[in-house]
Amino acid sequence: MIALIQRVSSASVTVAGERVGAIGPGLLVLLGVERGDDQARADKLLNKVLGYRVFGDDNGKMNLNLRQAGGSLLVVSQFTLAADTNSGLRPSFSRGAAPADAERWYDYFVMAARDLGVHSEAGRFAADMQVSLTNDGPVTFWLQV
Repeated sequence: MIALIQRVSSASVTVAGERVGAIGPGLLVLLGVERGDDQARADKLLNKVLGYRVFGDDNGKMNLNLRQAGGSLLVVSQFTLAADTNSGLRPSFSRGAAPADAERWYDYFVMAARDLGVHSEAGRFAADMQVSLTNDGPVTFWLQV
């Protein structure tokens, strides 16, 4: 399972002209689900995302995690993160989970964050989404478990 996280001042996702999720300060999480991912991997990645210290403390150092900074999550499914780009000029998606599995673990990730008390918004799985964000920093990290 892969999360590309971006520290944002704000972010939103729109589907067919309808805003389906929006946050203020926090993390935009582009989530890719790979074959073989399971609840243990989803939990491990969620804990890493929530615990990753990417927000500035009083001295401007990245010492605070999402909860400490009082931020929110916007989670967007991103199957292209699981692409194999090692050969040729067209990506292969053979490492990606089957759509039903990917949706299951995507939904689980969002609900688990909410169950932990984190304000979490989400895109719409498998939809053509327009994602808008103001990357704060810019600060972007690739997390994989």
